[in-house]
Amino acid sequence: MLLTGVADVRFSARNQLVGKVVSLKAGTVNSEVGIQLSGGTVVYAVITNEAVAELGIKQGVAATALIKASHIVLGVPI
Repeated sequence: MLLTGVADVRFSARNQLVGKVVSLKAGTVNSEVGIQLSGGTVVYAVITNEAVAELGIKQGVAATALIKASHIVLGVPI
């Protein structure tokens, strides 16, 4: 999930990655949004084109990626 424009909101999602939108690739139905975090890492979210318009997402906009711990998949080498 992505959040823009609101600073004083509490969420049950403990993983809140704050950054700035650095890329936006629109598809037919969904868009891929790249958010650069303060350390330089870029995380990506796929959201609907409608959500991009509603949230006013464009390059340079501050955004937060919200990730519930139960939605994280870990992998280890075998």
